[in-house]
Amino acid sequence: MLAPRIAPSILSANFARLGDDVRRVEAGGADVIHVDVMDGQFVPNLTIGPQVVRDLRPVTKLVLDCHLMIETPDALVGDFVKAGADMISVHAEACRHLHRTVHVIKAHGVKAGVAINPATPAEAVLPLLEDLDFVLVMSVNPGFGGQSFIPAVLHKVRRIRAEADQRNPSLSIEIDGGINATTATVAREAGVDLFVAGSAVFGDTDVANAIRRLQRAVGATPDHLAGA
Repeated sequence: MLAPRIAPSILSANFARLGDDVRRVEAGGADVIHVDVMDGQFVPNLTIGPQVVRDLRPVTKLVLDCHLMIETPDALVGDFVKAGADMISVHAEACRHLHRTVHVIKAHGVKAGVAINPATPAEAVLPLLEDLDFVLVMSVNPGFGGQSFIPAVLHKVRRIRAEADQRNPSLSIEIDGGINATTATVAREAGVDLFVAGSAVFGDTDVANAIRRLQRAVGATPDHLAGA
């Protein structure tokens, strides 16, 4: 499997001090910053737009992973790229022409991913595996942070990982929803390498310790400890 990475979700950060929170998790050993974009239509919540990504770009050197939980992602992909996104995922359930949308993202020179909700089968992404950089498996129903992990999604992770090993071994599998040290462990065993964690990180007064706890759970070695 690919090396595990931890991606704190700013959905659980304090937006009054968002830049400081992002700096704290970067200093604490995070690998990726996960940005949950919600439009109040595809999901029952409204969060942020490209301007927040633009403001965060000079704050951190980490990869900005923009998860577009929106009805019309094609209309905003370019705006998020210009704002500084490094990874963009769109929902299979929201895209009428998913193959085209994926290639629009790739044409912008950023990593392209497809997200699938808990009730969406793995088959929704299998035809596109050679075209994708990553698949995001939702382990809660999208829209709100702090929900409980849905174990049934793990069979989809296994199916996607097994298929990708044959067709696109470099494909990353990301999981988002209810991730903590316990659920991250079973997700890693299923084939996940990118772990989105919101309240498990930002809900801890010591975010560095929270990140280390997740790293230990998934067998990650922080860069500053490598070779020590």
